[in-house]
Amino acid sequence: MKHRIVVLGAGYAGAFAAGSLARRLSPADTEITLVNAVPEFVERMRLHQLAAGRDLAFRGLADIFAGTGVRLRLARVTGVDPERRTVAMTGEDGDGELAYDTLLHTLGSSVAHHGVPGAAEHAFDVTGRSSALRLRERLAALGAGGTVLVVGEGLTGIETATELAESRPDLSVALAARGGPGAWLSPGAQRHLRRAFDRLGVAVHEHTGIEAVEPDRAIAADGRSVPAEVTVWAAGFAVSPVAAASGLEVTGTGQVVVDRTMRSVSHPDVYAAGDCVHAIGENGRPLPMSCASAGFTNMQATAAIIARLTGREVPATELKYYGNHISLGRRDAIFQTVDGDGRARSWYLGGRTAARFKAGVLKGAGWGTAHPTFGMPTRRRRLAAAPDRAGTAAGARTAA
Repeated sequence: MKHRIVVLGAGYAGAFAAGSLARRLSPADTEITLVNAVPEFVERMRLHQLAAGRDLAFRGLADIFAGTGVRLRLARVTGVDPERRTVAMTGEDGDGELAYDTLLHTLGSSVAHHGVPGAAEHAFDVTGRSSALRLRERLAALGAGGTVLVVGEGLTGIETATELAESRPDLSVALAARGGPGAWLSPGAQRHLRRAFDRLGVAVHEHTGIEAVEPDRAIAADGRSVPAEVTVWAAGFAVSPVAAASGLEVTGTGQVVVDRTMRSVSHPDVYAAGDCVHAIGENGRPLPMSCASAGFTNMQATAAIIARLTGREVPATELKYYGNHISLGRRDAIFQTVDGDGRARSWYLGGRTAARFKAGVLKGAGWGTAHPTFGMPTRRRRLAAAPDRAGTAAGARTAA
């Protein structure tokens, strides 16, 4: 009987992991199934561009994984039973269950409204393809002078505000920040960001927490009314509730608690990667939610799964965060390096060079995930022996 590996979610972490597992494990011993709610691979890092009106092509997962041996199930995951080792799903073909021997949880994250009144009902977001398209349609209906407020001073908020301002100079775009936008950047990078806001006409409301969202305005904590025919919520992310509901050990935010190899500390046949994992980096701090973190954690998780199934020592993938890369429209960007403690170094890269670098990163991440058969070996690894219930092949060694 083949060892059943199920990957939940086909974002950057899950899609790449499924392809990596298919490349490196023999189909004679393993059966890999990828479960995703939508039929396309969505490049989440480009959704603010989609919302701003750019025409982006998203490849179908069926085309991406054709010929790889990966089985695709288009369904929404509604639950995981780690004791029975089953996944509950609902989709166009009805409800059902999928059994696994090893599970890789990469369901990612979505927008977090933090209970702010009116945010869920009236605000837009760019955390999914459908929500980005909904925002795109609403923006297209705005006439000259229309008001747009982006709430959130983090990477998503900054990228969304600058992209919208550059793409639609006829609109009045503002950014509401609880503190100062880009406060984690070096002084030089902060000045660069300010110049970009000024150049693009983005009005910045610093120290302005939004406490309510209405159809045509937002209400600040001090009672001020901020005009907003369109409010874009970029004030945080929440992970899928599936892991917490399943009984896996999770943090207060719902992220799966794992060991150094991305293996669940409570259920050894479950691994996690991407936004949904609580992974400790080389500096002793949790890795931030990011595409880079998704890459590091999925590489470690897949390496651990493969090593344990094939009787090899589990390698340690470096879990280090190198910096923040922020797009400021199409022709400007900031790449801010950080030190070992995650604090901004004085050096940063800005302008067109940084923009070209960011474009290359986006292209590389999208291409690598969309070509899972690239570098497919002629001989793939066989399982060392019949795996036990914990997903570890008999005699497999683990790194300390």
